[in-house]
Amino acid sequence: MLLAAGYQESKFRERLQRRGGPARGFWQFELGTQERGGGVWGVYKHDSSRYWLDQLCQARGCPFQPRDIYTRIAEDDVLAAGLARLLLFTDRQRLPALGDMQGAWALYRYRTWCPGKPRPEEWPDSYGLAFDYVQGVA
Repeated sequence: MLLAAGYQESKFRERLQRRGGPARGFWQFELGTQERGGGVWGVYKHDSSRYWLDQLCQARGCPFQPRDIYTRIAEDDVLAAGLARLLLFTDRQRLPALGDMQGAWALYRYRTWCPGKPRPEEWPDSYGLAFDYVQGVA
């Protein structure tokens, strides 16, 4: 799931959003806001992920503050991957089964990343690359 989301968001090529956009890291997190959550703030505030994000930040030497995390994920791929995994952890449903491309799309599109420009036509390729990699085909 992490690979599919990463391929969909950045193709694992860009750590900063194109055209000066606000998203950072291979999983293209925005900062979000303290009031509304979303992005880094959403993972920071969520009861299921807050403790684990604090542990991750300690392990990576990053201050446990949303702005610091947001800044650091543009250069720390381990922190960015952990943040992405914790975003999945905030979803109450089980992860979709391997091979459930539609279930993975629903998780990505509607429950976790909720991208402003979802590009559903690209999802089969993103998911397919991730699936092949996990299966040892890629």
